[in-house]
Formats: sequence, C-alpha cells, structure tokens
Amino acid sequence: MILTAHQPVYIPWLGLFHKIALADTFISFDQVQYQPRDWNNRNRIKTFNGDIWLTVPVLKKGYLDKKISEIEINNELAWGKKHWKSIRLAYSKAPYFSLYADYFEDVYSREWKTITELNVSMLKWFLNVLGIDVPVRSAGEWMFQGRKSDLVLDMCKQVGATTYIFGSLGEDYADVDVFNEAGTAVHFQKYNHPSYTQLHGEFIPYMSILDLLFNCGANSLEVLMSDNLTKSDILKCK
Repeated sequence: MILTAHQPVYIPWLGLFHKIALADTFISFDQVQYQPRDWNNRNRIKTFNGDIWLTVPVLKKGYLDKKISEIEINNELAWGKKHWKSIRLAYSKAPYFSLYADYFEDVYSREWKTITELNVSMLKWFLNVLGIDVPVRSAGEWMFQGRKSDLVLDMCKQVGATTYIFGSLGEDYADVDVFNEAGTAVHFQKYNHPSYTQLHGEFIPYMSILDLLFNCGANSLEVLMSDNLTKSDILKCK
C-alpha cells in the first residue's frame, strides 16, 4: 500500500494533488503544532495585479499548545466574503469559472469552526472534481510516535504501508536506510510544475489549485500530472 501525508493546507498548490495521486491513502497530518505564516490557512491566487495572498484568520490565543486540528477560525472577521470577492474578481472571466462558482459561493457563505474542517472539506471536493480517487484520513485516528523520520516510519507501520511518498524536503531528514531495513520503500516527490493558459498576462507558477481549475476545467488532472511521475511508475520500481 502506497501512503503519503501532509498537514492540512488551505486551497493547496498543484504539487500536493500530484503527491496524493501517487498514493493509495492520504493522511491529513493535523496532530502537529500550528505554525503561523505557513500554508495551513493561506495560499495565493493570480489577479490582474499579480499574485495575492488569501488568508483565513485564526484565533491565535494559546496556539503554541494546540494541534492544527484544534485551531479555530476567527469568524468575527468577514473573511469568507472577502475571499469570495477576490476570487470572483480574479477569475470571473476564466473559461471554467461558472462550472465551479456555485460550490465556492456556498463554501464562503458558511461558518466554519476550525481551519482543519474547512481545509479537509475543500480537499475532498477538489480530489473528487479532479478525479483522484484516494481516501483522506486524519492522523487523529492513530497514535503515531516519534519525530520526523521516525514518526513517518511509525505511521507506515501502523497503517500498513509498504511504500511512502515524501515531499522533496523529505530528503533533508528521512533516514532511508532505516526505512529499507523495515521493508518500507521510499520515494521523494520532485514535482515539475506545468505551464497552462492563465488570465492576467505572463504565467505565474505555484498558485492555488483554484487557478488551474478555473483556467483548465476538466483537463486539470491531465495538466497537473503532465511530465511527472505516476503511480504506475512507482509500482514498476518495486
């Protein structure tokens, strides 16, 4: 079984979806400490003025003692209206905006309690629309032990994974020899970001998945996976 994991991310970039597409199971690693100014509650979209950040405000009191799963959204601020307005202004003229607009209008009209609840709900919708049939599970279902490489290996053992997909930064801390001794193969994702037709001038990579969906529609998965490793490639290496 091929496993990968990542912290909950707000409207993620393309590379996360590629990593999930390589796996049989994805674990939302929501049991670690929230890091401010990370990707848990913000990401970028492309506008006529260049790329801008969309940030979901969170209640930071006591966040150093909280897991990501416990971080609550600050709903005293009208962030949902602001994000939906920014998205409409940026993408209303994109070829596939109308195809997905109703979903986002609904999402941003709701009151979400935690950032994890919002992120996981949207992630599952994105995966369904893209056609990536991989279950999303929470790390809270288990009691993983250890730090960094040891933590990942313990996760693989408890979940029953025979292969683990690290992000590219995993090379900085993964103890490959220990994984091999445990009978768990490892792969380090190296994502080749595709180019595609965007609104608003020269192409800017590393935008939120929103940018790809609104510009490419049903072709989004093909674009996302182009010139990149596939699950079949990984299975051939076993």
